[in-house]
Amino acid sequence: MRMRRLPNRPRRTATALAAAVVSAVVLTAVPASAATGGPGVGDPYFPDDGNPGYDVSHYDVRIGYDPARTDRLDGDTTVTARALTGLDRFGLDLKGFTVASVAVNGAPAKTFSRTGAHKLVITPARPIAKGTTFTVRVRYAGKPDAEGWHTLKNGGAYVSGEPHSATSWYPANDHPSDKATFALTATVPDGWKVIGNGRPGPETVANGARTFRWSEDSPMATYLSTVAIDRFTVHRGTTAAGTPVITAYSPDVDIDPAAEAEQTEILDFLATKFGPYPFSSAGAIVVGATKEPTDGPVALETQSRPTYGATLFDGSVVHENAHQWFGDSVSFKDWRDGCLAECFAQYAGQLWEEHKGADLDTGFYRSEVEDNRNDPSFWSVRLYDPGPGRELDSALYFKGSLMLHALRRTVGDEAFFTTLRTWTHDHAYGNASFRQFEALAAKVSGKDLKGFFGAWADGTVIPPEKYLYPGGLGGV
Repeated sequence: MRMRRLPNRPRRTATALAAAVVSAVVLTAVPASAATGGPGVGDPYFPDDGNPGYDVSHYDVRIGYDPARTDRLDGDTTVTARALTGLDRFGLDLKGFTVASVAVNGAPAKTFSRTGAHKLVITPARPIAKGTTFTVRVRYAGKPDAEGWHTLKNGGAYVSGEPHSATSWYPANDHPSDKATFALTATVPDGWKVIGNGRPGPETVANGARTFRWSEDSPMATYLSTVAIDRFTVHRGTTAAGTPVITAYSPDVDIDPAAEAEQTEILDFLATKFGPYPFSSAGAIVVGATKEPTDGPVALETQSRPTYGATLFDGSVVHENAHQWFGDSVSFKDWRDGCLAECFAQYAGQLWEEHKGADLDTGFYRSEVEDNRNDPSFWSVRLYDPGPGRELDSALYFKGSLMLHALRRTVGDEAFFTTLRTWTHDHAYGNASFRQFEALAAKVSGKDLKGFFGAWADGTVIPPEKYLYPGGLGGV
């Protein structure tokens, strides 16, 4: 699920951190003229996000943070990108912070300035030619933005948020369509631990501080990047396929060995439905109470290592790990396509219940349809292009999971699961649209599904009976 926030509790450290840290920088094109790359990537819901003038290949994000001083994060980020057009000026997305310096290809920028809600506009010393690979390094410091950076009761912190969270702690081309590999270097007082995406690298200690390194070698959408800082207890295991599973617990959360074992069972089960697990590591970050209570979500599918609040339980673990295939490995092209993540992750929960013995036809499906048959609001939100502000609407979860079960009964199990596995294989580590999924489902099944998807994905009323109760679902 796209639940976001989690809480934590812990202690203090008086060690002052060596400040400098290198954090990833992203270019974000600025208004007007091809030489700036454009005002945004063109997302209809978030038109100011990102920049179409370049493609980021890698973020090198370095931060320093002392939990005894929660109002300051030191960042030094370097972004590697390729210019898709000539750039004499460009921008990157970053909220807050004081920017101390910007360098492009190692040379100080001619100018840099802030504009709008989250743009850092950069004029390099020399224009960047189309097709050129270049680097941007930004050094900055200040209080991280609370949209994505959540402070724990003991001063520790974690990052979780959707649609936005990356720009609360590093500069980025902040749109899911520009995915990149990611390296994190984080320095904290000795005694604290840092968990990130991907696999851990070497740890070093110097002057009372410990530096942790994490690397995600599969392309990642910016909102899926994370860092978590606490006095974690860390457990390690493997899936049946040999994927390392790293699970970190804050000091104030319960550790349930049975739930942790079930996490691995769930990963193995999902692989039988969706294809091989797509990343080099798996696991969880389970955080405790935040400094300031929030109404935010309690879990998010941060890539390779979902973040949870307070505890692991099967419903949430199934949902967030299903996202590793649907949303993380195969990401949507723009925020109209959110069903490609949420509809599928929610239906994964039904597949897990079926695996445990539930009858989805008579239980989940029929009861959900009949409970909501006379509620127009339940059916009123489109699953494709639900509208600005509704990109994570509850319809994507509940109406969306019904749609997928109806599709399964329309095309049959063999075509349905072949479609899912083909989708995750053909679009792995890339981006795709919901319309592409519709076309694939029709191709694999050999059926004309225009009426079905028109009623379910584009419709704003309860689907006609032939689409509502197809195949073996029967009538009422």
